[in-house]
Amino acid sequence: MIIINVKDGESLDKALKRFKKKFEKTGVLRELRSRQAYEKKSVARRHEIKHAIYIQNMHKEESL
Repeated sequence: MIIINVKDGESLDKALKRFKKKFEKTGVLRELRSRQAYEKKSVARRHEIKHAIYIQNMHKEESL
């Protein structure tokens, strides 16, 4: 459970922004989305490898 203490004189917008930031750090939404559709380990690994190759190629292009 996320607890946000609203300080004296703090606007509600700032408190809401702090809440959103904390909520995003917990990764609840990311986990929820990943649990909605099961992905086989082999498929997940293939995605990881493709992403790693993409990142490597991006770094190669930057250095040129």
